[in-house]
Amino acid sequence: MHIRELGDVDSTYDVAALFGRVWRNNDGQRVIDPTMLRAMAHTGNYLAGAYDGSTLIGASVGFFAEDGHLHSHVTGIAAEYQGRGIGRLLKHHQRERALAPGRTAISWTFDPLVARNAYFNLHSLGARVVDYLPDFYGAMEDRVNAGDASDRLYVVWALDVAPQPSPTAQDVPALLGRDGDGPLVGSPEGAAFTVATPRDIEALRSTDPALAVRWRMAVRSALSSALADGYCITGITRDGRYLLEVLT
Repeated sequence: MHIRELGDVDSTYDVAALFGRVWRNNDGQRVIDPTMLRAMAHTGNYLAGAYDGSTLIGASVGFFAEDGHLHSHVTGIAAEYQGRGIGRLLKHHQRERALAPGRTAISWTFDPLVARNAYFNLHSLGARVVDYLPDFYGAMEDRVNAGDASDRLYVVWALDVAPQPSPTAQDVPALLGRDGDGPLVGSPEGAAFTVATPRDIEALRSTDPALAVRWRMAVRSALSSALADGYCITGITRDGRYLLEVLT
């Protein structure tokens, strides 16, 4: 397997087609337009593909923000290659690309309900949560996100800071816990509490859409209100509970 930066016409169409398969689009819908990818790459932005031999199995798209840092907009891995470390390889390729001209940070957004992504972002890489963005992209029509609000956590990865270990959060009270498969709202007081996520939001969207929406609204309320009150998300446990603390 290898990763290389892209920019020619054929590769931009290959990336657009790969993203369509990852997000299970049909009827010619595209996650991103290949002509836009071509223009972005031509003007010095980030477009890279992961290959198994000559087969494109993953790709990542990013652009440079006003202050110069790299914003990673979208990354997708072919279904049969997910869970094999391709996302990690692409993120570290981004890191090298950002560091080469002296940039020291990468930002991106992710769905706060997907706990495995949160764990990877916060503890495998070392990104920190900066903001909660409710329904950031508006209605999304792909088959992965359709029917759900596009809430996102905005994170920044300081490339010169080591990641922190995952918390255990033992004996930390829950602002939002689990009641079976559903959310359970608590009312803790103090300098730290946890906010649970569903065990598998992607499956839940298919099997119980109404419960998926309940989780979305419960997590949105808990995290956004806590951040507004001065708490910080300092990590997520292995079993999918965000730890929020007041930092001194």
